[in-house]
Amino acid sequence: MLTFLLRRLFTMVLTALCLTFVVFYLTNLPPNLEKVAKSEAGARITDTEVESWLAKHGYAQPVLVRYGEWLGVVPGWTGTSDSGKATGRCVDAYPDAQTPPRFCGVLQGYWGFSTVFKENVGGIIITRLGLTGILMFWVMVLMVPAALIIGVLAGMREGSKLDRTLSTVSIASTATPEYVSGVILIVVFASSLVGLKWFKGTATSAMDGITFENFFLPVLTIALYGIGYIARMTRASMTEVMTAQYIRTARLKGVSFTNVVMKHALRNALIAPFTVIMLQFPWLLNGVVITETLFNYKGFGWTLVSAAGNNDIQLLLGCSVVAVVVVLVTQLISDVGYVFLNPRIRIS
Repeated sequence: MLTFLLRRLFTMVLTALCLTFVVFYLTNLPPNLEKVAKSEAGARITDTEVESWLAKHGYAQPVLVRYGEWLGVVPGWTGTSDSGKATGRCVDAYPDAQTPPRFCGVLQGYWGFSTVFKENVGGIIITRLGLTGILMFWVMVLMVPAALIIGVLAGMREGSKLDRTLSTVSIASTATPEYVSGVILIVVFASSLVGLKWFKGTATSAMDGITFENFFLPVLTIALYGIGYIARMTRASMTEVMTAQYIRTARLKGVSFTNVVMKHALRNALIAPFTVIMLQFPWLLNGVVITETLFNYKGFGWTLVSAAGNNDIQLLLGCSVVAVVVVLVTQLISDVGYVFLNPRIRIS
């Protein structure tokens, strides 16, 4: 197990470096850098002035060098401003330091400065990630138990009326995207068109204080889509397990149907749904973009949209790092979880 973990950690680090470099390269293409220069120095500056501004702010260096600076393994660029003061990546990162450090990147805890929010990227991500984390927690609390119950009930008796009914509901929820279900929920439960003003059509106030009224609709909007997907996987896995030979043997020995399901079938049937559930974490982190925008909840997804729409390179890079780490960590947890769910699984 230890060898497997070390090998996977090495693969995770290598994958993270490759993915972040791809994102860094794409976000630092010349057209994007030109937009940054014009947004900071003025939209009407000439091409010569754009090149001069980029050179003064360290953007004229090779991509690999700038990636190393951003990562924190290459010393930050230095220069001189028009007034004669020393400037540089580390000087700007630590303006109050008498002797700025040579290295100031992600590994040192400095993620850059947002050109839109005018704050350090690290602080923005921590705040927005916390808001999305709260949303993800309540979505999982609602989504996972409901999906597992629906899937198990449908898979226990394949082909029954209950199975067909629950499968139809699961397919319908999965086939309905969030921007459709969210609008329907707002119109029905939060607008004057129908008259059921049970909830608020926005979750902005939930950023200061969460209540059932201002937070249930966005949670339900996200959970509905995931419930159907997990329920279908659980149903398929449960159906396969219920036809296994050891289940038939247990039934022939006189074990009750309830005990067969709870003690013999359920644990093995949860292996495939466990993988799907772990995949929901990166999906929730990046897939809440539509829901957070629809309900004006300024979490991680809303921040990602703002960074991409306003060409905020540093913030976009910070969001990509978080997304990559979440995907890799959840995959590692799901692989390790296989062994605990089914001891027969061995790591080669």
